[in-house]
Amino acid sequence: MKSYILRRLLNLIPLLIGISFLTFLLMELAPGDFLTTIAQNDAIPPELIESMRARFGLDKPWPERYLLWLRNILFQFDFGESFSYRQPVFTVISGRLGNTLLLALAASLITWLLAIPLGVLSAVRQYTKWDKVASLFSFVGLSIPEVFFSLLLLFFAAKTGWFPTGGMRDLDWDYYSTGGKILDILHHLVLPAIVLGTIPMASRMRQMRANLLDVLRVEYVTTARAKGLDERTVIWKHAVRNAINPLITLFGFTLASLLSGSFIVEIIMAWPGLGSLTLEALRRQDLYLVMGSVLMASTMLVIGNLVADILLAIADPRIRYD
Repeated sequence: MKSYILRRLLNLIPLLIGISFLTFLLMELAPGDFLTTIAQNDAIPPELIESMRARFGLDKPWPERYLLWLRNILFQFDFGESFSYRQPVFTVISGRLGNTLLLALAASLITWLLAIPLGVLSAVRQYTKWDKVASLFSFVGLSIPEVFFSLLLLFFAAKTGWFPTGGMRDLDWDYYSTGGKILDILHHLVLPAIVLGTIPMASRMRQMRANLLDVLRVEYVTTARAKGLDERTVIWKHAVRNAINPLITLFGFTLASLLSGSFIVEIIMAWPGLGSLTLEALRRQDLYLVMGSVLMASTMLVIGNLVADILLAIADPRIRYD
């Protein structure tokens, strides 16, 4: 397992280099750069624009700038300087990355804590009213777009006043106690987490139901029942443990969907995370901030897939990565 993890981490380097190259190339193919909009202001002297272009390194050919940026990352862990924030890229990203991870974690809890029990309930009580209600709930969750669902919950929050309509904290957050600050963030987190976790929760619930129904028909479950084991023991100790293995392999993909979906949710609900930061950087053509944001998101996705493989090996002793 140690050698497998080491190989996967080493393979991460060329993968991220390829992603960074494609991102840099696409940014260069876009018309203009960060200084193009500023240069349209007649009040700014052209000499100042040229000096800023030289300071940011935009006067050099793009292959040279990319290799210089790549060298600084590999040997100095320097992601460059954000044009718009005038701060190191890593400093800007680190302030937003934790917010995105918090949102993804909350959505993951909603996904898995609801999907597994509801899937088991639907399978054990197949074709009953519980199964029909859970199936209806999953179909609605799979059908509703995130954009529409976000706007619907924002309308609900505005009408009822039960939840904030955006942001991560109140204006007077700094004056709250420590417990009050935590509760305020959690209060703002409820609606974005529900939006982000609903679609993967509905999908995983349907998959858990289908997997468990297949497992309940195999011989070892019949044998366990014939031995006189309690039905709860048969379901949770024997059937669920084997039915959940395919879902573990989907953990990395679930994380990928949460991260990609968080970009939309963050923008609509004004959650100050990595997604909204990336969109802002793209609009301003803040090259190095975009590069750093894409690299950080890609790293999180690859690590999520690696964690899924490790969890699968732990859950299923038959799987080895030797």
